[in-house]
Amino acid sequence: MIYKMTRETGETKISISIEKGTGPSSIDTGVGFLDHMLDLFAFHGHFILNCTVDGDVMVDDHHTVEDVGIVLGLLLSEMSADKAGITRYGHAYVPMDETLSRTVTDVSGRPYLSFGARFSTEKVGTFDTELVEEFFRALVINARYTVHIDLIRGGNSHHEIESIFKSFAQSVRIALSPSQSGRVPSSKGVL
Repeated sequence: MIYKMTRETGETKISISIEKGTGPSSIDTGVGFLDHMLDLFAFHGHFILNCTVDGDVMVDDHHTVEDVGIVLGLLLSEMSADKAGITRYGHAYVPMDETLSRTVTDVSGRPYLSFGARFSTEKVGTFDTELVEEFFRALVINARYTVHIDLIRGGNSHHEIESIFKSFAQSVRIALSPSQSGRVPSSKGVL
């Protein structure tokens, strides 16, 4: 099933579609480094992601990065709305050369982000590394997931961020994978 959304504000116009699968993605946010990270998210999460953004990048990348996180989070929430039959929890450790990241995800319906990463530099090219936390905060709140992201070992900022996006993608893929029981994965019977 394909999930689609368009969101337009005074700062950005975003159109995203996402579906489970391993086909090619098409991503053009106007922020090259974000495009690269979203492509990694799609590949390692086993998603087909199509994303186009017209944003006010002449100001800076902040609005585009945050608003893409909002829309992607809303789509993930929609994708996981029927929680019956999903695994619910996922975790992944991903090394990237000298770097190691861990992400733990709970498709809980309770939005919370613990972001334990301090990057080695303030920028990767022209991309502000502080925007990584802004992206994940927007995504997690709108997906209504509980997510713990930890940069365990660092070195190169590009590697640090890439490792985080890959570990997040894999943890979400695992959390959304089918469970054997087919029931809502909660002793309360509801998430």
